[in-house]
Amino acid sequence: MKRVKRRLFSGAVCEQIVYNAPDRADVKKSAPRLRFKSEEEREQHRLGISRRNHARLVNENFSPTSLYSTLTFDDEHEVHTFEEAKQIRKLYVRRLKYAYPNAVIFIYLGRGKSTNRIHSHMLSEGVPEEIIRKQWIYGKIVSCDHLRAHNFYNGVDRGQDYTSLANYLFNHWTPEQGGHRWKQTTNARKPSAETPKEIKREYTADKPPRPPKGYMLVETISTPYGYLYFKYVREPEKRRRKNEKMRC
Repeated sequence: MKRVKRRLFSGAVCEQIVYNAPDRADVKKSAPRLRFKSEEEREQHRLGISRRNHARLVNENFSPTSLYSTLTFDDEHEVHTFEEAKQIRKLYVRRLKYAYPNAVIFIYLGRGKSTNRIHSHMLSEGVPEEIIRKQWIYGKIVSCDHLRAHNFYNGVDRGQDYTSLANYLFNHWTPEQGGHRWKQTTNARKPSAETPKEIKREYTADKPPRPPKGYMLVETISTPYGYLYFKYVREPEKRRRKNEKMRC
């Protein structure tokens, strides 16, 4: 077995993954090998992959210049099925893209917990707020705000790490909707994944790989099968300046 390390960059987030690969395998094509005790466990693993891929896409494509909007239907335009909502979603995104062809848009459907009415959440980059409001002719826009430059997890400032928001939106999907969990425009950027490399040094949860310059370690995961996951985020500006003063 070879020990292999791979790095992925998505926006302000860097992930480093360490895992085992067979000696005869092509390191460039190798992937983490995990074991499952049941089909349910396997399905949860697949769901976890989808969740992580979605979070990477959100972190790669959105920043404090992006907008997070909540779109609701009024009584006149209320829809009762997700098929109807998807058709309206399609037309709405088409109008936004016609006005701003380079815009990146992720849009999600869900039901209100108290009202049980269908609504939408949208992440957008490159569309002015006034256009978002003008083109939503089906009801009220409850909120349309810029993403935060500082996101706190357990009291720690992780800067422009939007994983929590991404997971919230990912969880909006229900089996009733069917199909994909979200709709995204085709021009969305993909995260940057480096070619896996064989490593000589042994890493552990207590001995992580060195962070890229300007990043800090915020999360570590290990399994009994030799899989190690390390998450780093780009240091927020205030923290970076403080560290530079301390080094001086």
